[in-house]
Amino acid sequence: MNMVLIICLFTFVIHTAETLSYALRYAGVQTGRLAVALSLTGMIVLVSRTSNMIQGPFTGGLIDRAAAQHFDVLPSLHLIIGAASLGTLAAILLFPTLVQLSKRLIAHLELTGSVPQMLKSTVSIHRLRQVKHHIRPPRLPNLARFRIKGIPYRLLFLNCIVTGIYTIGVLSSQYASLLEPAFKATVMSASGLINGVATILLTIFIDPQVGLLTDKAMQNQSEMGQVRDIYIGLMISRFFGTLLAQLLLSPAAHWVAWVAPFFQTWS
Repeated sequence: MNMVLIICLFTFVIHTAETLSYALRYAGVQTGRLAVALSLTGMIVLVSRTSNMIQGPFTGGLIDRAAAQHFDVLPSLHLIIGAASLGTLAAILLFPTLVQLSKRLIAHLELTGSVPQMLKSTVSIHRLRQVKHHIRPPRLPNLARFRIKGIPYRLLFLNCIVTGIYTIGVLSSQYASLLEPAFKATVMSASGLINGVATILLTIFIDPQVGLLTDKAMQNQSEMGQVRDIYIGLMISRFFGTLLAQLLLSPAAHWVAWVAPFFQTWS
């Protein structure tokens, strides 16, 4: 159980960090410093990918233990996906606060000129105490102003699908190694195939559409509220994507287990 809790913690951090990148982008739009904001998202990606790398061996250890002790690991995997949902939900609740903090980070980066200097000037006891002045709890009136009008439904749907696929990419391939132990190496390598589908959909269909909508809004300040709605809509669709992952986990694992023998026949 301790191992499962550690994996859940890393999963929570990964999905919270990735979802909060929307707050940084929105702060960049509000301040007119979108390019600077996008450069800072690299820090968030670094946190996410580092957590993902550390999480991998723990998840693999859980699967190996399940194979050795012959217990059903599926409930633990569903619990890990639940941590992804909680992380995404936490990011949604923290969105107003992170937008304010992101504005400060963008200002400090412009002032210092580099990320290391920015961290040196911002990470201090005095600066951390000032964080409380930027806390903006989510308010129902703000949520009530959210409008899906003007946001393509296809964009939200695809973002939900991509998040669902990305969430179970590694977990489903590792679970498939229990279903087809004879092809363990093959199915463990299939996570790249699953995540590759999500990456293609993200790169071709989602990112360009978000970029076009953001550029259009930046040219017309009266549409700034629509940019907020776009990012809130994307965060909400990510949350539903993590819920969708609960349904995709087992079918994806069985699909990987079914495909694995074909790679053996081709080799």
